[in-house]
Amino acid sequence: MTVKKIAVIPGDGIGLEVTKEAVKVMKKVAANHGMQLELEEQPVGGTAYDLTGTPLPEATLQACKNADAVLLGAVGGTKWESLDFSVRPERALLGLRSELGLYANLRPAQIYGDLIDASTLKKEIVEGANIMVVRELTGGIYFGQPRGVEIRNGERVGINTLVYSESEIRRIAKVGFETAQKRSKKLTSVDKANVLEATELWRDVVIEVSKDYPDVSLNHMYVDNATMQLIRAPKQFDTIVTTNMFGDILSDGAAMLTGSIGMLPSASIGGKIGLYEPVHGSAPDIAGKDLANPLATILSVGMMFRYSFDLAEAEEAIQKAVITVLDQYRTGDIMSDGKKQIGCVEMGEQVLKHL
Repeated sequence: MTVKKIAVIPGDGIGLEVTKEAVKVMKKVAANHGMQLELEEQPVGGTAYDLTGTPLPEATLQACKNADAVLLGAVGGTKWESLDFSVRPERALLGLRSELGLYANLRPAQIYGDLIDASTLKKEIVEGANIMVVRELTGGIYFGQPRGVEIRNGERVGINTLVYSESEIRRIAKVGFETAQKRSKKLTSVDKANVLEATELWRDVVIEVSKDYPDVSLNHMYVDNATMQLIRAPKQFDTIVTTNMFGDILSDGAAMLTGSIGMLPSASIGGKIGLYEPVHGSAPDIAGKDLANPLATILSVGMMFRYSFDLAEAEEAIQKAVITVLDQYRTGDIMSDGKKQIGCVEMGEQVLKHL
């Protein structure tokens, strides 16, 4: 029997609740595929700061480095907003991405079952939309140097630097093309090459990489136009590859096509160990009230089986169970007429029952 080590880092807020349900699903799916799991749970984010004085303790980092995959809940919350920037919960995410070499974030945006009525856009606009955003994760303006706030001519000046090397662009472009190959063989590269030299280089390198993928159709779009087109005609997109900041913004925009950010999983890959987490935040206002939607985390487990364990059929089984459950049951964030509203724990149980 195959043995896989999973680091479970629930984090803050509803992260603790949704990961608990996702782990139940993970165990059942693993058993169905002859896989044995060794789980190690560690704190991260604000919870870890309260315990250890740092959002990413060494024990947590080592558990992640020793694992075959990492399941993360959510980090952050109003409780920790007054902390110094260097120890805010979100710094743990940046640290994990850097330490694990996770330079590619995959965020699918698709509508599960009849959730189409939850979208704020017209049904005919979003019906059939199925988009994968491939976001560069460890470079760009979030990591560039110099950065900070300094005094110039008697006033404060904030500085962030957008910087990309050719090798950083090349490796994320490769992920974009390979992802497109497994989907509809259509890739849109999003940049701002008409204004930013760093993304002018981005476009040049993506074009160079495209020569290795003649079966994939490549087109380019400026980020402002891409934002508009995502709302106007989302079905024109299949796979999108873009920079760290643009990907951060566009993937959240794509998420809302589906009607609820609480339904969307993500995978961060690139190194030997993948990290899987829901797109939603820690939602401290509903934490501990059994109101959270665990489906994004459960679907993230599906992505784990596909991308870390090469078991696409396991992800498909989870997606099928989720779609079946949604036909009758909803959490509050996706509730609609004719459905039965249930809580986080019951939603997890329903998915288990239909696997």
